[in-house]
Amino acid sequence: MKILITGGAGFIGSHLAEHLLRSGHKVCAIDDLSTGRLKNIQHLLNQPDFQMVVETILNETVMDRLVSENQVIFHLAAAVGVELIVKSPVETIERNVLGTDVVLRLASRYMRKVLIASTSEIYGKSELVPFKENDDRVLGPTTKSRWSYSCSKAIDEFLALAYFKEKNLQTIILRLFNTVGPRQTGRYGMVIPRFVRQALAGEPLTVYGDGMQIRCFTYVSDVVDAAVKLLDEPKAVGQVFNIGNDQGISIAELAEKIIQKTGTKSKIVYIPYDQAYEEGFEDMRIRQPDLSKIFHYVGYKPKVQLEQILDHVIRHFRENEI
Repeated sequence: MKILITGGAGFIGSHLAEHLLRSGHKVCAIDDLSTGRLKNIQHLLNQPDFQMVVETILNETVMDRLVSENQVIFHLAAAVGVELIVKSPVETIERNVLGTDVVLRLASRYMRKVLIASTSEIYGKSELVPFKENDDRVLGPTTKSRWSYSCSKAIDEFLALAYFKEKNLQTIILRLFNTVGPRQTGRYGMVIPRFVRQALAGEPLTVYGDGMQIRCFTYVSDVVDAAVKLLDEPKAVGQVFNIGNDQGISIAELAEKIIQKTGTKSKIVYIPYDQAYEEGFEDMRIRQPDLSKIFHYVGYKPKVQLEQILDHVIRHFRENEI
C-alpha cells in the first residue's frame, strides 16, 4: 500500500514511517520542517520505498499530486506544544484548521482514507476522568489563547466527521495523550524531554505550577501500533479513539523520578504558570484516558510503561543530544 504521512519528519511521523516501511508499505512523507527535523528521517532517505517532500501542506498543487498518488493519508502535521500555542496563536489556528481542510478536501476528491491525529486537549479542563470519547468538553474563554489549540483540533474533528457523514469519506480520528519517546524535543514545552535535557546538563528541572497536575504518558511505539491497527479495522471508520496510557503520575513526582534515574545533582524549581506561559494561564489538573473503546475495537493495551519510557528517552538523549 502507498501511504502519505503529513508531518512525516516529526517525532511521531518518523516512527510511523519506520513501522510502515518495515511492514512492506511504500511511504511518502511531507513536512515543512517548522517543527519536524530531517535528522528524524535521515536514515530512511536511501530506502527505495520512502520519499520525502519538503513543503507545506497548504501548497494545494503539491498536495493534490501526493494525495492522488497514495491510498491512505496519516494526517499528523499540526502546531504542537503549549509554548508554541501561547506564543503563536495565529499560526496554531491557521496551520491546524486550514491544513486539515486541504487534506480532507483532496482526500474527498480522490476518496482516500484519512487518519487524523487529534489530541487530549480536546477535553479541555473537564474533571470527569478518565475521559471517554463522547464526554462533554469544558473550555476557558476565548480571551485565553491557551484554548485555541483545543478548539482548532475540535474543528478538525468536526470537519473529518462531517466528510464521513456527508461525503462517505473514510475518516478515523486518533485522540492522542502525551506521546513520548526518542526524537521528541523539549523545544515547545514537552515535559519529559525538557526534564531529561535539564537533568543531563545539570540544570534545575523547571516544574510549572505546583507540580500536582497528573499526566499519563504513552510510548510512541504503542501509539504507532494502535494507529496501524485502526487503519486495518473497517469498523473504526467514522469513529474517534483515545490512544494513550491510563497510568498517571504527578509532574513533581516525574521530576523526582528523572533526577533519580539520571543521577544528576539537579534541583527542582517551581515556576508559576503566569511566568512560564502567560498571565492567567489555565491548565488541566488531570488528563487520563478511558481506553475501553479502542480495546474493544482492536485489543489495544499500552505495552511500554513509564519506567521503560524514561529509560529509553534518557538513553536516547545521552547518545544523541548531549
